[in-house]
Amino acid sequence: MKVKDTQTAVPLQTQQPSGEDTKGLLRELVAHLRQNRTQLREEWARRITQAQLLTAMTEEEIFAEATSVYDNYVEALETGTFEALQAYARNLSERIIPRGVETHEVIGIVLLLRDVLARSLFAKYHEDFTKLNRILDSYEPAANRIANTVAVGFVQERERIIRQQQEAIRELSTPVLQVRERLLILPIIGVIDPQRARQLTEQLLRAIRTNRAKVVVIDITGVAAMDSNVANHLVQTVEASRLLGATVIVTGLSPEIAQTLVTIGVDLSEMATVGDLQGGIEEAERLLGYKVLALAEPAAPSQPA
Repeated sequence: MKVKDTQTAVPLQTQQPSGEDTKGLLRELVAHLRQNRTQLREEWARRITQAQLLTAMTEEEIFAEATSVYDNYVEALETGTFEALQAYARNLSERIIPRGVETHEVIGIVLLLRDVLARSLFAKYHEDFTKLNRILDSYEPAANRIANTVAVGFVQERERIIRQQQEAIRELSTPVLQVRERLLILPIIGVIDPQRARQLTEQLLRAIRTNRAKVVVIDITGVAAMDSNVANHLVQTVEASRLLGATVIVTGLSPEIAQTLVTIGVDLSEMATVGDLQGGIEEAERLLGYKVLALAEPAAPSQPA
């Protein structure tokens, strides 16, 4: 950011400040920002509200966060280290992401702060354009790194939360249910991608070990399609379950999936299949030695003579 003196035809010197000059200029800048802290953070909070950023937060909350960000911003300029700012950015993200704050809002408020601070520098050094240029040359690299640190911290936290939510959804979509002692049922609904297939296998094997299951019924009635990778993964799941001592019965194969499995050459010789879930449970109970006995109907009460 260069400023040209429109009142003179003499070009300004654009020589970059040396390392020592940069440190001295940053110290002068930090002193200015500390001295005008109240005015500048109030101006920044006002600009945030005017720009309709952080709308999920109250004005009091915006001012409180603006104060904290401002102080961390100035500290990073003063020390040249960004660990504290990174930690604060993560903490801030944890608190505001659940409130519905978006990435563009965080980037927007950081850019607004840069603008507020730059305007204050113009006001302070408007009579000394050479000094102003040198200050800006020292300030801009640090300001860019600060903006990048805050933005990256927010995006990383947002991605972590999304991964957690996706994991929770997958776990809810593939529940392993114990219906009898040593008998588990795994109903699968929806699209099975390779990642979900791996998670399904891990959940099932843990449940087999935890419940000491002997028979597992995997019902895929709710699965509309299955490619070769997922089909082979299902076969591997059956084999892994067998190694843990559990027999797997697959139920609910649709004609389309059955035809696909045959066409792509999936080895079904080691996989027990039954038409529907009820039949699968009956077969599992037979393997476990359960017998279903009909209860005798109670005798009708005798009529008095």
